[in-house]
Amino acid sequence: MKLYIYIYSLLFSLFVSGQNDSLIKYDSVPKDYFIVKGDSLYNDAINLDDVVMLKRLRFVDNKERIKYLILRRKTRKVYPYAKLAAERLITLKDNLTHIKSKRKQKKYTKRIQKYIEEEFSAELKKLTRTEGQILVKLIHRQTGITAFDLVKELRSGWRAFWYNSTASFFNISLKQEFDPVNIQEDYYIEDILMRSFLDQVLERQEHKLEFDYFELSDKWSLK
Repeated sequence: MKLYIYIYSLLFSLFVSGQNDSLIKYDSVPKDYFIVKGDSLYNDAINLDDVVMLKRLRFVDNKERIKYLILRRKTRKVYPYAKLAAERLITLKDNLTHIKSKRKQKKYTKRIQKYIEEEFSAELKKLTRTEGQILVKLIHRQTGITAFDLVKELRSGWRAFWYNSTASFFNISLKQEFDPVNIQEDYYIEDILMRSFLDQVLERQEHKLEFDYFELSDKWSLK
């Protein structure tokens, strides 16, 4: 569906290698020491990465659980596009700062739009309506700007109005924000992302919004 192409086209350890089993005397007190890879010194402790523990989700019934699993599949499908959109947006804005002419800026933006459309059109056409709306929300999460305002900023207010009007025919709003504080489905999306990052199913990219997942987890678990 070309609508999604329009939306997207405007956006852009420490491991231990071994353990010394022998005990080394130090001030007559035996201790275990470890040789850390890349370090010629003996260490009496190993620095480990922090372990993040997420609360177990509790669903009202099996219907709600199935709904969550469907949302997980859709979120994991579209998140990479939102992540890449944020990366391309940063690149685009950085490059535009080096182009002084407004005409050349517009020409450059159109060229990038065409490139992205050719690169992702086949995949974006496969998105369903709900996947498209989730993508719009995640673009806001990753960039801090709604898809509508991105179109308005990079193209024009009229173009943003036209795209949003077209999107409304598919029950999609480009003005939709990601709001896990007040909308349960958005909290579920955030929960899905957090668990997917920990399971290394998705690659983490810091979001641009102001909320704390663990505070939200406490809030929604009480509800």
